[in-house]
Amino acid sequence: MNNYPIPRSSIVVSLREIAQALSAAWDLDPTLDLIARRTNHVMGTDSCSIYLLEPDGEILRLRASTRLARESLGRASLRMGEGLTGWAAREGKPVAVREAKRDPRFKLLPETNEEGLKSLLAVPLTNRGRVIGAMNVQTSEFHDFSPDEEELLMLIGDLAAGALDRAILYDNMNRRLEELTTLAKVSQTVTSQMVPGEMLELVAEMTAQTMGVEVCSLQLIDEERGELVMRAAWSRNQTYRRRPPLREGEGVMGEVIRERKPIMVADVRTDPRYRYKEMAREEGLVSMLAVPLIVREKAIGVMACYTTHPEVFTPQQTALLSTLANQTALAIENARLATSAAVVREMHHRIKNNLQTVAMLLQMQSGEAADPSLATVFRASIGRILSIAAVHEVLSRQGFRLVDVKQVAERIVRLTSQNMVRPGLAAAISVEGEAILLPSRPATSLALVVNELLQNALEHAFAGRAEGRVRILLGRTPEGTLVEVEDDGVGFSQGAPSSRLGLDIVQTLVRDDLSGTIEFHSDPKGTRAVLRIPRMDEFQEAE
Repeated sequence: MNNYPIPRSSIVVSLREIAQALSAAWDLDPTLDLIARRTNHVMGTDSCSIYLLEPDGEILRLRASTRLARESLGRASLRMGEGLTGWAAREGKPVAVREAKRDPRFKLLPETNEEGLKSLLAVPLTNRGRVIGAMNVQTSEFHDFSPDEEELLMLIGDLAAGALDRAILYDNMNRRLEELTTLAKVSQTVTSQMVPGEMLELVAEMTAQTMGVEVCSLQLIDEERGELVMRAAWSRNQTYRRRPPLREGEGVMGEVIRERKPIMVADVRTDPRYRYKEMAREEGLVSMLAVPLIVREKAIGVMACYTTHPEVFTPQQTALLSTLANQTALAIENARLATSAAVVREMHHRIKNNLQTVAMLLQMQSGEAADPSLATVFRASIGRILSIAAVHEVLSRQGFRLVDVKQVAERIVRLTSQNMVRPGLAAAISVEGEAILLPSRPATSLALVVNELLQNALEHAFAGRAEGRVRILLGRTPEGTLVEVEDDGVGFSQGAPSSRLGLDIVQTLVRDDLSGTIEFHSDPKGTRAVLRIPRMDEFQEAE
């Protein structure tokens, strides 16, 4: 430290240089370094250090220094009011101490290697009445800071605070842009066609880079084994990937899943909840932030970040990691649903194929039947089997639990027109109305009912005629679904269709499976069957 007054002309020149430099400064780290170096030069001290207040308003973190250990930058911190520098920030006024270590307010930060420094002058950094940090200068020899020196450092602090506040805003904007860019990349990754394992590995790597941590892991619950299993990890140390699974509910991760909220651990090497302390020491891991992966109110795993130095994760970092975890959880669930849907579609496809094989065998057998009545029975059975197959065909294509009954009816009409119309009859069959969605079980029952009514019309309505028309009408009512099958045939005189077995099947299905009603209206101009079934939500509850 200079033991003589600083020439006023030198101070004015230095302040002008600082002001000019700060007016052009935007990036935070270069601005901090510039302020520290120029201040150290103007004050003639051996060290100048700058602490910035984090968004939580509680922690002052060392961000720049001309003398303290470089590895402590961004890691060393003081709580607001802690140490002489924290005191200056909290009180909003300077503090000068000849023998800093003797002052009860002093706090030594061993990681900074400041043991050789003796005297200290600290001032708050305020802009527009708001504290944004603190600055201190230190000397390696004992020194009594004068009021002029205090005033000079306060003036430099005032100049610096405005530039720093602007640089902080600029840095936050850039950081937010980087976060949004990462979120966009993660969204693109999780919606890609990548293999799930590859996708999770890439997400872990991008998350580690965005969070600025040394390790990021993704662990998922294996419900069959009751364990939390490592599914992806990004780490420079490959031993981390070989960590054994945790029993479900154990340790910090178990607490994250149980509470469904983020947990921060200051030091995993000493926290009693952490299960792998020895491995953490070997790998050099210190602080951890873990957040749950949640899908539909249920935690399915944990995303965790580790640092190799003490770290107090900010609320903004926690929110960012939680957002990334939510994106990842959604991707995992979508992958699971896609796999399940593929399995279900394949199942329906195989059922449909098997039913069609049975129908083909019956058709071959019917060709050998000498008795015409037996051939009629075969045809009726084939139609019923193919009606059920039509439902499974729709499910095999769409993969949904809900079936479009109109598509099924159209499929039944095509099959019937190809295979079931008697020779010499030109039958015009149509399906009209809107799409009706039903769960698979009632859709199958309704398909069988439509098939029976259609076959009954083709068999009996056009006796002695060379042509005829059948219309299948679908619609909705406030009470549920309305299905009508009408023909322009000869009608019947006894109030019901003449096919006894077919009528029994229809009435049983309508009553027991569909909880509905069916009415028949007939005259010499044709027959109309009116089927009313309740609203779909009643079937969904029963599924």
